[in-house]
Amino acid sequence: MTKQHTDTVPVADGDLSLESPNGGRPSNPMAAAFRRLDWRDFAIYIGFVVVFILFAIFLRDDGFLNANNLLNIGRQTAIIVVLAVAGTFVIAAAQIDLSIGSVAGLSSVMTALTIAATGNTLLGVLAGIGVGVAVGIINGSLVALLGIPSFLVTLAMLGIAAGVAQWVSNFQPIPILDRVFTTIFGSGEVGPIPILMIWALVAVVIGVIVLNKTRFGRQVLATGGNEVAAKFSGVRTRRVTFTVLLISAVVASIAGMLYSGRLQSGRYQWGTGDELSVIAAVVLGGTSLFGGNGRIIGSAIGAIFIGLINNGLILAGTDVSQQVIIQGVIIIIAVALAKRR
Repeated sequence: MTKQHTDTVPVADGDLSLESPNGGRPSNPMAAAFRRLDWRDFAIYIGFVVVFILFAIFLRDDGFLNANNLLNIGRQTAIIVVLAVAGTFVIAAAQIDLSIGSVAGLSSVMTALTIAATGNTLLGVLAGIGVGVAVGIINGSLVALLGIPSFLVTLAMLGIAAGVAQWVSNFQPIPILDRVFTTIFGSGEVGPIPILMIWALVAVVIGVIVLNKTRFGRQVLATGGNEVAAKFSGVRTRRVTFTVLLISAVVASIAGMLYSGRLQSGRYQWGTGDELSVIAAVVLGGTSLFGGNGRIIGSAIGAIFIGLINNGLILAGTDVSQQVIIQGVIIIIAVALAKRR
C-alpha cells in the first residue's frame, strides 16, 4: 500500500493569493494602509497639539497666547532648529555629535574677538566658520578614518572646545558692536518676523531637499541603515560619515554666530547643553537613534516642542533646574519611543 503525499505551499502573512480572486491584492487598500501606520510616526505632532492646547487653557491669563510670547518661542527655538537639521543627518547616518554646544560657544568667541580686533564683519564670519571647519575635519577624520566611535570623539571635543573658548576669552564676554553683524545674525527682523526664524526656515528647506531629493541624502540613509550593504552598493560610507560630522560642526559654528548676534557678544557659555536639546528634538521628530531614516520637519517640530514646554514652564513659575529635569525626561521618552528600522 503506497502512502500518498500532499505538497504544501507556504503562504506568507497577509498573502491573500489563495482567497482573493483579484491576484492577492487586499480587498480594502485603505484599511491595509491604515494597519501599516505606526502611531509613533505621529507622536511628536500629537504631543505638540496636546501640549499647546493645555498651555493655552491653563496659562491663558499668563499671556501664553500673546503674539509676542509666541514670537519669542520661535526666536528662542530657532537656533535649536538649525542645529537639529544638521543633527538629523548625523543621527540618520548612525553617528552622534556631542560637541555642537561647545563648538557654538567657541565660534561665538572667535567671531567676537576677530571683529573686535579687525573691525571687519566678513573676517569675523570667516573666523567663526573656520572653527566649525577645523573641528569638523578633526571629528570626521578620527571617526571615519581611524574608526574611533563618534560618541567618544565628540565627547572629547566637547571638553576641548569648551576649554579653548574659556582660555582665549579669559572667561569674559566679548561684546560685539558691529550693527551689520548683529542684524544679520540674530537681532534683525524682516517685518514682524525675527531674522532667526528665517534662518531656521532656510535650514529646514535646505535639509528637506538634500535629505530627500539628492544622492547624498540617500547615501546618508543607506549608511545609517546598513553600512555593510551600503558599501557593497558602492556607497563610500567613510566619506559620508566624514561629511555629516563636518556639516554638523560647521552648522554648530553658524549657531554660535547666531547666538553672538542675538546676544551681541561672544561667550563660551553660548550653546551649553544644546547637544541634549538637539538629540531630543531629532529623536522626538521620528529619526531613529539607530540610523537609517531621517525626518527634517519632524526634527524642527521636535525643537519647537521642547521650546514650547520650556516657555510654558517659565510662565508657570518653574526654575531652570526643573526645566532641565523635564528635558531629561523628554529624552528618555524619545529614546523609548524610537524604533529600530
